[in-house]
Amino acid sequence: MTEWTIEAEELANCNCNFGCPCQFSVLPNHGNCEAVVVYDIKTGHYGDTKLDGLRAAGVYYWPGPIHEGNGQMQIIIDEKADTDQRAALEAIIKGEDTDEMATMWFVFSAMCPTKHETLYAPIEVDWSREERLGHAKVGGVFDVSVAPIPNIVSGDPHRASILLPNGFEFRQAEVASGSAKTTGGAISLTFDATHAHLAQLNLSGHGVLGA
Repeated sequence: MTEWTIEAEELANCNCNFGCPCQFSVLPNHGNCEAVVVYDIKTGHYGDTKLDGLRAAGVYYWPGPIHEGNGQMQIIIDEKADTDQRAALEAIIKGEDTDEMATMWFVFSAMCPTKHETLYAPIEVDWSREERLGHAKVGGVFDVSVAPIPNIVSGDPHRASILLPNGFEFRQAEVASGSAKTTGGAISLTFDATHAHLAQLNLSGHGVLGA
């Protein structure tokens, strides 16, 4: 198994209501699960291949809850990545070189028998985890934006976070309101003011680091 680590900022937007019941081992709000995710890698490696400063993204669709499988996924890798970096990121996001159930990438891949062709595109990111505000653009595939959840009465920013001491994705995430629309690729999705979270990732093939 090739050893790897990734430290990254993550922006994820799915079709559930704010909070996403999947984070609490409850069935999704609308029966199925759809999501777009963007990763802004700060530092990382896959064996001797450096991954610093690269970006990646994914589009996912499951007809039911994730754990029931039968899903589809499509990976998008930063067009700036060289051949070795592309192979490394694809392996990691497909759950390869990873202990069973150790990361969300392993789980998502295992639950997606349909893996569409990996795409290579420019990935632009500009978001603040602290402010729960920003956007990302995956050229020719999707756009996603996030903003603070509005208070249901006053409309003022409502701050909430998710803490998962034993999670396989993050330990803590800021929750936001997200909107996304695909503009290409194999999976079509549209979200408007649905669950989003922003998290700092610190992962290896053995799970979340720094627990």
